[in-house]
Amino acid sequence: MRSGGNGHRGAEHYVEEFLQVEPTEEERAADAQGLVAHSLGKSYKRRPVVRGVSLSVRRGEAVGLLGPNGAGKTTVFYMITGLIAADYGSIELDGDDITHLPMYRRARLGIGYLPQEASVFRGLTVEENIRAILELTERSRDKRESVLRGLLDEFAIAHLRSTPAVALSGGERRRVEIARALAARPRFMLLDEPFAGIDPIAIGDIRELVRHLTARGIGVLITDHNVRETLELIDRALIIHEGRVLMEGEPDEIVRNREVRRLYLGEQFTL
Repeated sequence: MRSGGNGHRGAEHYVEEFLQVEPTEEERAADAQGLVAHSLGKSYKRRPVVRGVSLSVRRGEAVGLLGPNGAGKTTVFYMITGLIAADYGSIELDGDDITHLPMYRRARLGIGYLPQEASVFRGLTVEENIRAILELTERSRDKRESVLRGLLDEFAIAHLRSTPAVALSGGERRRVEIARALAARPRFMLLDEPFAGIDPIAIGDIRELVRHLTARGIGVLITDHNVRETLELIDRALIIHEGRVLMEGEPDEIVRNREVRRLYLGEQFTL
């Protein structure tokens, strides 16, 4: 990410403190547990679509949730976000059970969600989009302004601050959405199809944004149909097939696995 000039160093310093408060020993122990799903299951009209899927995401790690169409990966992802209720199983955030919490409660606890569809307020400017979240998370006006300036600089969107969100390109919109999400101080970010609907140039922007999140110590869970782009970005992946975890491992292990190649990637797939 580009940083601003000397005039913004104070703002950038405050953003670092604001988003990366030094954790206590108890928080360190809790954070090690991360975002964990245990044996999730879901059926529609008595047809099982997810059958005992477990996964975990640690702070500062990027994990991919991948699989063929109809495999159940999107249902798993939506159960973790809170968009769909699980029939059985549990979801924990740093050791606390959040299985039955609505989406907005999960957000308050530190789970950010970036949907595939544009989530910016199209009638507001870039600055107003970020400020709308800061109004909810920071009482001090001075601190709100400092964090706002820092985020605009950090995500290289300061020159767009007065631009209506409706006029942004796909890559610019994603940067604004993630900057706005960071204003809520998430511990984990769930990205739904981040590579969808963007041009090839913007793909590099998305990669940089995800790496930026993990460098901040934020755990990232990604589901996307663009398999190659996702595997080149993440630390680990889970391949979902027929509602179950077919394999979990690092990208190279995933690509080498014969069953994954036969059922999902194809024999000619390479990274």
